[in-house]
Amino acid sequence: MNCDDFFESLEQQFKNESPFVVYRKPDDNTIKAMLQQDSELFTITDFKESGFVFAPFEDKEDAVLIPLEKSELISIENFISELSAIPAPDSYREAGISSKDNKKDHINLVQKGIEAIEVNQFQKVVLSRQEIIRISETNPISIFKGLLSKYKSAFVYCWFHPKVGLWLGATPETLLRIKDNRFYTMALAGTQQYEETIDVHWDNKNIEEQQLVSNFIMDKLKEVAADLSISEVKTIKAGSLLHLRSDISGTIKQETNNLKRLINILHPTPAVCGLPKNNAKQFILKNENYNREFYTGFLGEFEANNSTLYVNLRCMQLKNHEAILYIGGGITKDSIPENEWEETLNKAKIMKRVL
Repeated sequence: MNCDDFFESLEQQFKNESPFVVYRKPDDNTIKAMLQQDSELFTITDFKESGFVFAPFEDKEDAVLIPLEKSELISIENFISELSAIPAPDSYREAGISSKDNKKDHINLVQKGIEAIEVNQFQKVVLSRQEIIRISETNPISIFKGLLSKYKSAFVYCWFHPKVGLWLGATPETLLRIKDNRFYTMALAGTQQYEETIDVHWDNKNIEEQQLVSNFIMDKLKEVAADLSISEVKTIKAGSLLHLRSDISGTIKQETNNLKRLINILHPTPAVCGLPKNNAKQFILKNENYNREFYTGFLGEFEANNSTLYVNLRCMQLKNHEAILYIGGGITKDSIPENEWEETLNKAKIMKRVL
C-alpha cells in the first residue's frame, strides 16, 4: 500500500465513524493501522485476547479492545511527514476556565497533596489537570502526521471509537513489553526542560521520586516474577523534556493468570498515580475534580505472549473544535506548588506544537 492510499483509508474509516487505531512505535519506520470492520464495542475480559487495547486510568473500568480478528491490518514504511508540527501563533487559544483560575486551582490541589504527604497518607501522589484549547485544525489524521514528524522517539497514536471518543498522543513511557515469558518494564519519573544536553543536574526531589517508583515496582514484581534485574538510573529525552529512567526485566512465573496479575501490579504505575498506590489513587479520584478517562491508562498491541503496552501520557482528546490536553506531575514532600504548575505548562507545550 502506498502512502496516499494508507491515509485515505484512515480518512474514510473516520468519515464512516468506524473504529480504528493508527500508530508508530518509538524509533520505528513502520506505521500500522487496525481498521475495525464493525462498530461494536469490545472489551478485554481475561487478557487472553488479541488486538489493540486501550485502557483507562481507573483499573476497575473496562479496557477497550479493537480485536485482531475483526479488523483489517494495513501499514506503510518510511513515511516522513511533510507537515510542520509548529503551529501559527493564532492557531489555538484557551477555552473554558481561565488560565488564572486554572493556575490557582492546580496550586491549591498540589498544596493539598503536600499536606496529605506530611500527615503520612502517602509518600507520593501524581496530580494532573486539563487544559482546553480551541483549535482550527480538527482533522485527527493531520494532527497525527504532525506528531509523527515531531516525536520520533515516542509511541505516537491516533485512536477512535464512535462509542468512546477520539484520542491522540506521543508517549515516552513503556508500561510493559512481553516476549514469551520474558518481560521488560521501566521506572520513569522526574522532569526538567531539555536545553541542548542530557548531561544535567537533578535535584533531590526528582531523584527521590524516581527511587520511590523503582523500589515499589521491584518489590511488587516479586509476587509474579523471577530473575529480576534493574539498570542504573539514566537521563532520557522525550520531546523537549528530560526524565529519569531505570530499566527493569524479569521472567513471568508460570502460574495461572500471572500476566493479568502483572498488568494489575504495574497499572496504574507510581509514575502516574503515587505510593502507596491505592491511597494515592483514592486521593486523586476525590480531589482532582475531573475524570482522567484514558489519560494515564495504557494502550498498545496486545497478545498474551507477545505484547508491547505504553502508558498514555502526553495525550489529548478531540471533541468538536476543542482539544482537551491532560498534564500532570509527581508530588513529594519536597515539591513546590509554583514549580509544579510550571512543569504542567512545559508538558502542555509539547502537545500544543501540533495543534
